[in-house]
Amino acid sequence: MALLATASADNTINIYAVPANPTPNVPFKLLRTLRAHLAGVNAIAWSPVGPPYTLASASDDKSILLWSPLASDFPISPSPLVGHSNYVYSLAFSPKGNMLVTGSYDEAVFLWDVRAGRVMRSLPAHSDPVGGVDFLHDGTMVCSCAGDGLIRIWDSGSGQCLKTLVDEDRRPVTSARFTPNGKFVLAWTLDNSIRLWRYTEGTCVKTYQGHVNQEYSLSGTVGSYYPSTSGGQGQGHGVAEAFLASGSEDGDVVAWDVTSKDILWRGKGHKDVVLSVDFGRTKAGKGLLVSGGKDRDVRVWMLEGESRHDLAERGGDEMDPNMGMEMDVDMQMPAEPETETEVEAESDLINGEREHARHKGGRTEQNPAGGNGSAMDVDVDDAVGTPGLGSA
Repeated sequence: MALLATASADNTINIYAVPANPTPNVPFKLLRTLRAHLAGVNAIAWSPVGPPYTLASASDDKSILLWSPLASDFPISPSPLVGHSNYVYSLAFSPKGNMLVTGSYDEAVFLWDVRAGRVMRSLPAHSDPVGGVDFLHDGTMVCSCAGDGLIRIWDSGSGQCLKTLVDEDRRPVTSARFTPNGKFVLAWTLDNSIRLWRYTEGTCVKTYQGHVNQEYSLSGTVGSYYPSTSGGQGQGHGVAEAFLASGSEDGDVVAWDVTSKDILWRGKGHKDVVLSVDFGRTKAGKGLLVSGGKDRDVRVWMLEGESRHDLAERGGDEMDPNMGMEMDVDMQMPAEPETETEVEAESDLINGEREHARHKGGRTEQNPAGGNGSAMDVDVDDAVGTPGLGSA
């Protein structure tokens, strides 16, 4: 079973079953609404180890909770993980699921032993709130970023800072993540830009523009696709290309070719800032992109034109599943606090695995606590075994 999780400023997390073949007329069934946090939920992440699924959530109540959403409505031991002295903005599991990294408004990065529920290392990482954290695919390093304009690479074993990346303009960095191959870091900055860093050399090698990001904390996802042939059909064979997708403050979802920096697709439908984007695949192999917005909607965008033969050949490698960069079907599910029925998913491109999209929903430089009640985060659990996703 593929699952989708959404988190909100209303203190709740919704868990949905993703249909094997989603269409606008096939609803995403709401399985559970998880209620235990005492304040808005900023970030969620699925453990890469399962079943049973383990979901982690970070909140403005300064705590991290662990969940087994297919089994219980309540947090599981050793929840709660406490230690941060302010809002917890972001978190990510290690590849083995035995560690968590969290970033907080208290300017610190914590490395947690998940089984013991204790802090292994506290890194005095930044001089501003930490907006994003991530683990390298082999678990040996973590990255962090903050409003101080710095991106730092850490040794997860020793806690040593290995590299500091900084752009000459030193604009606030709201989110950072390693690319699937582990060679680069992608960073979202409040100057309408996403930068690709070769962190071993400390150099920015590409800058992606075309979205609007000057005020809100946005982030996105990385995947791969097969370029479409004339007529919009998937190529079926050939070399997969990497894509980058992000939300935008103008309500768009934007996808770029990583190599050429060309905009491949622009999705419209949200009525306000798109805070969170994630990619996954359904049990039937349909590629989906999920976006969560300040309009309290979650949209699911389906990739069209991909070949099932390509998916079979690809198997369970460490890159995101292949797909043709043609979008069709815009499904919408309003994320209202009262919603506890079957909800039609607003997505076009979700990959069946709800990986937590780390977005500081609704937070701005002027409103760091997101008090407007518009926080939104999404995470997909993948049935095909992409990193950080699980299957039941």
